[in-house]
Amino acid sequence: MGETEFRRHGGSDAPIVDSHAHVFLRDMPVTREAWTQIDYDFPAEDLLAQMDAHGVHFGVISGISLSGFYNDYMIRCLRRYRRLRGTAIVAPTTNLYALEKMRDDGIVGIRLQLARQEQLPDFRSDDYRILFRRVRDLGWHVHVAIEGPLLRPVLDALLEVGVNTVVDHFGHPDPAAPLACDGFDAILRAVDRGHVWVKLSGGFRLPGTDAWRSDPDGDLEAIAALVARELIVRVGPDRLLWGSDAPFVGYERRVTYDSVLRSFRNWVPDPAVRADISRTALRLYFN
Repeated sequence: MGETEFRRHGGSDAPIVDSHAHVFLRDMPVTREAWTQIDYDFPAEDLLAQMDAHGVHFGVISGISLSGFYNDYMIRCLRRYRRLRGTAIVAPTTNLYALEKMRDDGIVGIRLQLARQEQLPDFRSDDYRILFRRVRDLGWHVHVAIEGPLLRPVLDALLEVGVNTVVDHFGHPDPAAPLACDGFDAILRAVDRGHVWVKLSGGFRLPGTDAWRSDPDGDLEAIAALVARELIVRVGPDRLLWGSDAPFVGYERRVTYDSVLRSFRNWVPDPAVRADISRTALRLYFN
């Protein structure tokens, strides 16, 4: 399906796959640790309308951290729209039967939503090692969202299991030294060992997880552009993915689908390289 769809895409300059977006309803459960409260709906129909308006065919829905293990609405959307896939946030004790049912519904991975956490789980515990092995056996991936300074030990634990891993939002490098920080080095070393991809997504979040509050009018692009250029050279398009992060929670007044597509073209000015990134996403999520 992937290569056929790529050929049908013809000369369009839009990405074929949006590898990072969210869908939700305002009345969904919210965890006590939620970093914000959403007061609007963004259903799958709104996302698909945005994608269609910009020539993006497939989408990958990331489990939303605000709702924790509540994946129900996302899964119902995946059942309805086969153009979509998803990554679910699950408890480490989730059994094989539940995971297999999620696979049948369109889930292709699990999301470790670790940003803003004061203490990380033990990813070498029996429960997590079994979960990661089940993910590997299903042909899924682990989607990691965490601040760069904390990234290395998580990647090390995942690499030990040999499970495919996707690093969220450029790996959230240190805004003060994005190319000289431990998190960025950890990404480069992990990619060299295999089984690891990096998302060019949420570039407007790279000034910091609280920048949307502390510096709401600050420069949203400089860090992402710098890191993207380095990743293209050091990692290559066969290990990169693009995602919009729609509907841009916390930045709804500053970021639009148009603007994130412009950012992607700025980060990756060569259309052939952007096409290669589309092929990478098709292989990972839709083959």
